Amino acid sequence: MNAVYNNKGVRVPGMMMKEGGATKDACYHKVKGRYDVWPSAYASGALAKCRKVGAANWGNKKKK
Repeated sequence: MNAVYNNKGVRVPGMMMKEGGATKDACYHKVKGRYDVWPSAYASGALAKCRKVGAANWGNKKKK
């Protein structure tokens, strides 16, 4: 099994890649729960945005 690294090249503790595929991270589960059709262009875009900002921050709207 291979270790998982974030976009800065730092190893993510506790996550390992499975043979033949990537791990299902928190963003995967959050986005898959929101979209009925999987895979779709909208879901893929949301997954990319979630991974960019982080699962803890994705989907939270700012109130003014």
